[in-house]
Amino acid sequence: MRILITNDDGIHSPGLAALERIARTLSDDVWVIAPETDQSGVAHSLTLSEPLRLRKISERHYALRGTPTDCVIMGLRKVLPGAPDLVLSGINRGQNLAEDITYSGTVAGAIEGSLLGIRSIAVSQAYNWTDENGPDYGIAEAHATELFRKLIDFELPPFTLLNVNFPACPADEVQGVKVTVQGHHEQSGLVVDERKDGRGNPYFWLAFRDRGKSILENSDLHAIEDGYISVTPLRIDLTAHDMVGQLASSLSDGTGQD
Repeated sequence: MRILITNDDGIHSPGLAALERIARTLSDDVWVIAPETDQSGVAHSLTLSEPLRLRKISERHYALRGTPTDCVIMGLRKVLPGAPDLVLSGINRGQNLAEDITYSGTVAGAIEGSLLGIRSIAVSQAYNWTDENGPDYGIAEAHATELFRKLIDFELPPFTLLNVNFPACPADEVQGVKVTVQGHHEQSGLVVDERKDGRGNPYFWLAFRDRGKSILENSDLHAIEDGYISVTPLRIDLTAHDMVGQLASSLSDGTGQD
């Protein structure tokens, strides 16, 4: 099994190294192509207005001046000797749950893999943002190999992917695995934090504040909060299928033609 690994935290991320260690318990044919710099929050973006610079770091390890989506495309179209059987994207520094998956470069790497016909899994590690030590990737390393083997055996339909999040608790306190739905917070919590530089000029940070609880049952948010590993199947198709007929009727011109 050939595995392609990418991420959005950059080529030097500890989470990327952890995911490579996990991948090597599944296969010895592992390739790493990751962004040269942190690409968190770039979502499913492509680099179209400037060239992609590829740098070989070591055997089967490459840094790309581009996005996670660029990395997967370069892997399949340029670098690897043949298509991978599995794309792993992560391990992200922090959870990718609920509406945040629409911002996530980690999830986008898996989306691109799925678009290209490759089984793809996005992987993230939750942690307490006030913890100066950052995420404990040992939690994922303790549980991922067994879980991934099961996910690899599961037959995924075309244009779907899996979003896996590990909870922020000691590895031996993980309660199990839950298959979940994408959650939704009570409120976005996104704020603009205005500050001033040393010359008195304003600058701004986007930041999240209290976002409330999940308003959906069996959500990824609930699972992580309760100490479970969350596995959410995602579709690339964003169509609101339940609305198609109703919308078509509302736009009908009254002649029987839509």
